[in-house]
Amino acid sequence: MIQLIQQIFQPRKILFYVAIVFVPAVVFYALSLIGLNQALGFTPMEVLRDLAQQTEVHSFRGFLSNIGVWFWVSALSVAYFSAIFLHRGKKQRLLILMGLLASILATDDFFLIHDRYVNQYICYFFYVVVALAILILHFKDIIEIDGFSFLLAGGLLAGSIATDVIQGYLPFGYETTQIFEEGCKFVGAASWLYFTCRVASFGCKPIQS
Repeated sequence: MIQLIQQIFQPRKILFYVAIVFVPAVVFYALSLIGLNQALGFTPMEVLRDLAQQTEVHSFRGFLSNIGVWFWVSALSVAYFSAIFLHRGKKQRLLILMGLLASILATDDFFLIHDRYVNQYICYFFYVVVALAILILHFKDIIEIDGFSFLLAGGLLAGSIATDVIQGYLPFGYETTQIFEEGCKFVGAASWLYFTCRVASFGCKPIQS
């Protein structure tokens, strides 16, 4: 029993957890409540409760958009974890750049950055810069790992952006263009997650049973 307790309550592991997880989480939680209250006048309940609860609408409102954000967050998690623990050198740089692009897109999608706060062309410019950096610096790696899924993911995301830019000039209704634009973005996000997993697992030996 004493040995079990000693294994669980190891000072080094406890300090590491407190420094890396507990303190940052508590600080972020407190600053979010205080900061949003002072900056925007939100009450604690407005910050804490889910939007569907506050507005009393169905929980599946915006369902596909939320799943799309999950794809981006999953991709950035896989990319950064693999860059930290699994790969070094060029592969690590590729994963960091892929995680950076997924991070920007996840933040934009979740907080509606280019829809409400920053000019969409500025956001699109950063997307293109990071995407070109990935393509130029790691073209050979991409082709070797899975050129098709990268091409498909990039093409779908480019199609989503292009549709958003020119939708006012298209001879279709707003709902039709939105279905096409969001569809490209959704499948593109899923494809980006797939390609990220391909990069992360490339060169890793399978576990022998």
